[in-house]
Amino acid sequence: MNPVFSELPTTIFDVMSGLARRHGAINLGQGFPDDPGPADVRERAADFLRDGDNQYPPMMGLPVLRRAIAAHYGRHQGLDLDPDTEVMVTSGATEALAASLLALIAPGDEVVLFEPAYDAYLPLVLRAGGIPRFVSLKPPHFGLDEATLASVFSERTKAVVLNNPLNPSATVFSGADLSLLASFCQRFDVVAICDEVWEHVVFDDVRHTPLMAVPGMRDRTVKIGSAGKIFSLTGWKVGFVMAAPALMTGLAKAHQFLTFTTPPNLQEGVAYGLGKDTAYFEAMRRGFARSRDRLARGLSERGFRVLPAQATWFLNIDIAGLAVADDVAFCRMLVETRGVAAIPVSAFYTEAPVRHIVRLCFAKEDATLDAALDRLGDLGRALA
Repeated sequence: MNPVFSELPTTIFDVMSGLARRHGAINLGQGFPDDPGPADVRERAADFLRDGDNQYPPMMGLPVLRRAIAAHYGRHQGLDLDPDTEVMVTSGATEALAASLLALIAPGDEVVLFEPAYDAYLPLVLRAGGIPRFVSLKPPHFGLDEATLASVFSERTKAVVLNNPLNPSATVFSGADLSLLASFCQRFDVVAICDEVWEHVVFDDVRHTPLMAVPGMRDRTVKIGSAGKIFSLTGWKVGFVMAAPALMTGLAKAHQFLTFTTPPNLQEGVAYGLGKDTAYFEAMRRGFARSRDRLARGLSERGFRVLPAQATWFLNIDIAGLAVADDVAFCRMLVETRGVAAIPVSAFYTEAPVRHIVRLCFAKEDATLDAALDRLGDLGRALA
């Protein structure tokens, strides 16, 4: 087997979900909502499945969805996108990442990766023949600094992968961070592959700024979005890719030999959903923010230090100072003795891991969150 894959360990999500099943635990580790997603979007997809055309859709995506994507990002982020030459539909954001890296990276090219990082980035870079250069971001802000970027960017750098908002830290890169990164991309002629799947799930008046909108980045940015995150429909696997025509030509060639296309009824449902008015997205954010606050308040009352969560479906606790070896030991103890599954954030690092941060998912019903908090009891104070 290809060693890139044969040498990969079992993902932390599989490990913790397996332990959750074994111990009958409440699973706040894997990130998916209890909510089934908006009924009207699901009904639109169901209607099209029954009455629409279920043969191969165009490789680039249904025209109605590509137009909807362009209109949506024009309305919400001020981007001027040509749906015919600058928008492509993929089978999820991970496929979009794979197509982007396979299209842009040649063996020996260096790729800058920020950690903590989504676990697909590194194997996809290696499979494309790229050489990863890691930047280890630190809590609580997980921000960028010029000296660190200067140490990893060079004439050999071909691409940088940016996840903004950042999972698992639940933070949003500042305007200064984006401008700093843009300056390095322009100085070294680097393409930015931007995983922006959490762009709509932001709180407390935070606004998402796409790197593509930063001066000088329009023609050197690949922007990736996800209907699964926007509409809480994680099983649909409908992703969006936006890029200037010169980049999109190569991305499309890679995409056509990965999945080629995506179920047309799901594309129709997403096209309808993207046209929803602003009130829908505001209400969605308010609902998740309320759940975040419920879990954060309960954890604080039980003696845990909760880090700010600006975005995503996750929040983190800082276990530094508690009587436990590290985040992995804490999560194993949590699932085995308290019946609650969480994720150690050190699993999102390859180099210089942070070992005192633990991630929990709050995109759950109140009863689920309350039951998890009841199981935790006074654990935070007991370990202090």
